[in-house]
Amino acid sequence: MKTPALLAAIVALTLTGCAATHPAPQAPFPPKAAEVAPPAAPALMCKTGNLMTQTTLYFGLSRHNAAPVNAKQWQSFVDKDVTPRFKDGLSVFDAKGQWLRSEGVVIKENSKALMLIHGTSPQEQTKIAEIRDLYKKRFQQDSVMQVDSPACVDF
Repeated sequence: MKTPALLAAIVALTLTGCAATHPAPQAPFPPKAAEVAPPAAPALMCKTGNLMTQTTLYFGLSRHNAAPVNAKQWQSFVDKDVTPRFKDGLSVFDAKGQWLRSEGVVIKENSKALMLIHGTSPQEQTKIAEIRDLYKKRFQQDSVMQVDSPACVDF
């Protein structure tokens, strides 16, 4: 009967195969936050259409010391500030935001989600930053959440 150490060595050699001839360098343990690189995203290849970016912005409608942003104010913002920057179109959805405060109170807020499909140029990101900044200033908001995703787009 073979010993457990010999079996472990045989299994280890079988599993490693010929792919690695030198051990990988070891990083200090634990790694510092600055040393941990995010995983590389795989290159996205579109089977149809063109590679673009889908950005969804989330706008809270509640305000600290004022009435909530109403439908007329929201639509004016979209018509005068968003649409001229994204002339090819956009989509707006009603949303319900919710989070838990540190003291355990659940906060709920009516919101709007704005979806944009756009190119990947720095100018596009500048236009999005302008929209977010305008909304925060005009409607006394702490933040406007932005979520970006690659998208294959065809018309």
